[in-house]
Amino acid sequence: EVQLVESGGGLVQAGGSLRLSCAASGFTFDAYGIGWFRQAPGKEREGVSCISMRDGDTYYADSVKGRFTISSDNAKNTVYLQMNSLKPEDTAVYYCAAVWLKIPVVIGTLTPNEYEYWGQGTQVTVSS
Repeated sequence: EVQLVESGGGLVQAGGSLRLSCAASGFTFDAYGIGWFRQAPGKEREGVSCISMRDGDTYYADSVKGRFTISSDNAKNTVYLQMNSLKPEDTAVYYCAAVWLKIPVVIGTLTPNEYEYWGQGTQVTVSS
């Protein structure tokens, strides 16, 4: 059974940091891409960052470049999202998702609909 479990969300003041974790199980981790997405109330889901376990390629949305860093620990089948210099507009439910990279692909070109498995989400709230 495929499982993605996010953790690490919480309440933080603007300018603070959080590290989200996405623990994966039930699939061949190094053949997949893992993405972080977020959805704020009344807004559409948006891609934040993603990483290819095949080649290590990463992608960041313009809104988080220079503030967020995605990384992985393949031994633990876990992907992290280090979020620094948080802003109130970063407030959202953050989800991780996985997609099988059966052919070479630029991970940043994949749309949310192409991701096959999703976690339950973790709330991030940034107060001003």
